[in-house]
Amino acid sequence: MFIETEGTPNPATLKFLPGRDVMGAGTADFAGPDLAARSPLATALFDLPGVARVFLGGDFITVTKSDLADWQALRPQVLGAIMEHFVADRAVIIGAGDDIAEDVQPEDQEIVEQIKELLDTRVRPAVAGDGGDIVFRGYRDGVVRLHMQGACSGCPSSSATLKHGIENMLRHYVPEVTSVEQVEA
Repeated sequence: MFIETEGTPNPATLKFLPGRDVMGAGTADFAGPDLAARSPLATALFDLPGVARVFLGGDFITVTKSDLADWQALRPQVLGAIMEHFVADRAVIIGAGDDIAEDVQPEDQEIVEQIKELLDTRVRPAVAGDGGDIVFRGYRDGVVRLHMQGACSGCPSSSATLKHGIENMLRHYVPEVTSVEQVEA
């Protein structure tokens, strides 16, 4: 099994591509080991000293290291844990995740569908290319609320991406949008 590794805009995060589906259509973001119980793969990665966050994408795994860890020592351990997981043919996720309710007024549903369509077709593919994901959390009074995951969570450039990239694009195509703000979870 050959696993490619790519850098991301976040220097604390690497993207690992095992050459096979990881989550398929969905994603899962684990901000700490206590949240990873439903994922044997994330649990195995958190067992490594220095792993601070694990994000599982469609065909990739993004691992964020702690400030004290060094990629030169941690990278081979992460590669080994990923390889061992897939060679043993273990499940990536067990059970369903907790769905977080979206904050949307019923009368805004048409606007929300436009926003989601733009996020799915124009934003998410680019963000996934950098090892992350962006999740719609709500829309109210012109403000779009988004949650950054994976490499994008805690990335130094995520605020600029939200304000200058995503906000400008949404305001251009959906005039009702006045701003975009980042929310945690």
